[in-house]
Amino acid sequence: MGKVAVMGAGSWGTAFALLCADAGQDVVLWARRSDVADAVDRDHRNPGYLPDVDLPPAVRATADPGRALDGADLVVLAVPSHALRASLADWRGDYPRAAVSVSLIKGIELDTRLRASEVVRDVLDLDPAAVVAVSGPNLAAEVAARLPGATVAAGADAATRAVQERCHTPAFRVYTNPDIVGVELGGAVKNAIALAAGMADGLGFGDNTKAMLVTRGLAEMTRLGLAFGGDALTFAGLAGMGDLVATCMSRRSRNRHVGEQLARGRRLEDVVAEMHMVAEGVTSSRALLDMARDRGVDLPIVEHVVKVVHEGADPAAMGGALMGRDPKPEFHGLDRAAGPVGRTA
Repeated sequence: MGKVAVMGAGSWGTAFALLCADAGQDVVLWARRSDVADAVDRDHRNPGYLPDVDLPPAVRATADPGRALDGADLVVLAVPSHALRASLADWRGDYPRAAVSVSLIKGIELDTRLRASEVVRDVLDLDPAAVVAVSGPNLAAEVAARLPGATVAAGADAATRAVQERCHTPAFRVYTNPDIVGVELGGAVKNAIALAAGMADGLGFGDNTKAMLVTRGLAEMTRLGLAFGGDALTFAGLAGMGDLVATCMSRRSRNRHVGEQLARGRRLEDVVAEMHMVAEGVTSSRALLDMARDRGVDLPIVEHVVKVVHEGADPAAMGGALMGRDPKPEFHGLDRAAGPVGRTA
């Protein structure tokens, strides 16, 4: 048993802390707000995010990042992508350099277009082999309820096996994969596709439409992943298709919810303001589109999501534009050679 510091007490950070405690770990959950930390310690509940979940006594909480990080040999990063760089800079003096760092973040940094693991390495100057990304169909409320589920820990072999050992439970399977590039890009792209799936729901489209968006979204995810050296097999797995299906189909999905509300005529600012959690696809969709254009990759669904979310386009017009595109072979753009499996750049 070792000490796990989970830095971020949102729904997924809290659920992941529960998993680690169930796996026999000593867990300290860092919360930005002291009232959240106090509630976890006093009542073993996080009322703002998972109010109906009883947390194990092994999950302790603090609003002091230095206390959370002190002595940790596994540091789990569960803050929004837009807050990651500044948070790491604040924690740099207390950060345990020998620890394995685990990113739960499914987003891309807008200005730099870096994946979360790259931001971690950039700010903290860590060995790439010590940084792991965890991604999969992991709706936090279901994980916290201990419903059967699974995820992928991606990165170097020793680090991913360490993560696997620390959060694998009878209700939660953890698989390893050396393709950190593909796993992180899969987690980011699926959020943008889920915005489109939500728009389809808001417009009253049917299951055929949703299935088309999921499948064509998988093609976009795979094209972008291959262009950056990912492994095509990754996108057929939990961190690709698995996460895409869960996020596009579930009523619990925050990105799907945002898309649905936009299609019903609500303003983005109003939808986001009433949410307690971040919909990563709102910000990351722009960075993903820029990345695709740099590599000459066609992402029509992501492109039209950006037009609706950031340029004020009509969701109904988006549907017509996508359906009116010139027909192509089904696997157009998927003939790129994948990069070496296991690269961590």
